[in-house]
Amino acid sequence: MAPAELSPSVDGHAHFERLRCAGLSHPAHRSDRKAEIPLGLAVVQILHRARMAWGVTPLNSAVPASPTQAIARPHELVLVVDDEESYREALSAGLTQEGFDVVVAADGAEARAALHNEHPDLVLLDVMLPDISGIELCREFRAEGNVPVIMVTARDGEVDVVLALELGAADYVAKPYRLRELVARMRAVLRRRREVVDDDQIISSGGVRLDLARHEASVDGSMLELSRKEFELLALLLMKSGLVVTREECIDTLWWGQDLADTRTLDTHVKRIRRKIEHDPANPVHLVTVRGIGFRFDP
Repeated sequence: MAPAELSPSVDGHAHFERLRCAGLSHPAHRSDRKAEIPLGLAVVQILHRARMAWGVTPLNSAVPASPTQAIARPHELVLVVDDEESYREALSAGLTQEGFDVVVAADGAEARAALHNEHPDLVLLDVMLPDISGIELCREFRAEGNVPVIMVTARDGEVDVVLALELGAADYVAKPYRLRELVARMRAVLRRRREVVDDDQIISSGGVRLDLARHEASVDGSMLELSRKEFELLALLLMKSGLVVTREECIDTLWWGQDLADTRTLDTHVKRIRRKIEHDPANPVHLVTVRGIGFRFDP
């Protein structure tokens, strides 16, 4: 499509449930900075996304998805919310040619349904909708999750722009606009979002760093070779850095649904991890045993 102004005339996992119920929460280090680990459901989703990235499908892996959780797919999905059919059709055609998947909504009710059912990666939202102000709908979307919103409207007054940005809009584009400019802004917003998501997949404490998305581990900058179970166990302990994780919680999280008759399997994994991260595995200072209860990772 030519970079002309776009207008109506243009052609157009059940075993993680136990972990969720535990309600994990603790300040931990991510990328060498302090950030608060989200509550249990977010921890479940992080481990679930990591397992899926490793090509491992957990047994009964029905992990609840938030309305704005990013979904892995071949093309990024854009939700176009505009009450004018001609604009919806023209924008849908143009974005499809640019390599995006597109879903459309004509009003706030349809937009809410699409947000929850389709989990778009980005929302293009018109201010003037028949049943609700687009600015108010933007506030709702941002309150529910982290899906980025770009306001697209004929109203380009300074007050509207400032209000939309203060309510969490990622950008603001006024009609009529050039498709090329809009796509450039969209890709910039999506790139920033991917950077945040990537950072969310990294946890670190006590010199140990785990990249959940890439299944990579390191200690003091040196790469570690960990088995999948060792990696998952270490991730669980790092997520609750400084807190005790009971033996039962470790077993239920890593071996749920399996008949683990010999609980020494857990101890074997702990010993292997210590040999890889501790300077003196016989006298660990990071992965310590809390006798009769479980284990704790100390920074």
